[in-house]
Amino acid sequence: MLVNCAAYSEGRKLADIPLEDISEYVKRPNCFVWVAIKDPEPSDLDLMQEEFGLHELAVEDARHGHQRPKIEEYGDSLFAVLHTIEVKEEQFVQGEVDIFVGPNYILSIRRRTEKGFADVRARTEREPDLLRNGSGYVLYALLDSIVDRYFPVLDALETELESIEERIFGAGTARSNIRALYSLKQKLMTLKHAVDPLMESVGRLTGGRVPQICVGMRDYFRDVMDHLQRLHASIEGIRDMLTTAISVNLGMINLAETEVTKKLAAWAAIIAIPTLIAGIYGMNFKNMPEYDWYFGYPLALGFMVGVDFLLYLWFKRIRWL
Repeated sequence: MLVNCAAYSEGRKLADIPLEDISEYVKRPNCFVWVAIKDPEPSDLDLMQEEFGLHELAVEDARHGHQRPKIEEYGDSLFAVLHTIEVKEEQFVQGEVDIFVGPNYILSIRRRTEKGFADVRARTEREPDLLRNGSGYVLYALLDSIVDRYFPVLDALETELESIEERIFGAGTARSNIRALYSLKQKLMTLKHAVDPLMESVGRLTGGRVPQICVGMRDYFRDVMDHLQRLHASIEGIRDMLTTAISVNLGMINLAETEVTKKLAAWAAIIAIPTLIAGIYGMNFKNMPEYDWYFGYPLALGFMVGVDFLLYLWFKRIRWL
């Protein structure tokens, strides 16, 4: 589905153009075409490949999707894959944005992503001095927008972790906390897999041999790299806190089980004394010590109660009961 198709020259938008006019505009000097597509059909990609002369390997990756975040160079063009993360009903929906960049075109394709890039287009059109850098500046703007969208996701994870931490020492919540922490860890890994591979790719655009398209935008790509490093550091911090929280919860579960075991052992010891005495005198042999003693029965009961009372006080003192 075509979202937008426009031609730009010298930092200004010329016009929204139909797809069949793309080949005419890309031939013009100092002109580039920006096309945005959502969930394209194979025929749409074939048309874009024909109009822009896209590399067949890049088109194949875009056709199949589910690629690892990356930025690859094909001659004088670039192919970038980025992951988007949207939160719906406290669950992560992972999408993908494929970006083809050439000297006279930029093609963005998004899949499983509801939020588009109308704000990016408006931003670039408000900055004609930067837009004179052509498709390289648009690539930066798209990268910057996608990376900035990771920060609210990270904030949501931090809020969720803080909420779980407040319940860690609550009674009877350890097992539910473990489930919540593992769910949070899964979400965090989704964000980590979107951020970490992109750091290496964006790093190649900030120094050393930089693709010609991005030569004038090094400082801007360095800003994107700075955001990625901040995200990476925060993710690692949350990851360490998650590991600690899981360990604490497992410890709380073991502690609760130990407390139950102590109580059972204490009551078992208390019950064992009268059971032992009653069991011995319940054998009903004729010749037993004190078997015919008049005060034997109340004395045996008193002895049992007394010993159990002393055991109860002892277990209370050592906090087994």
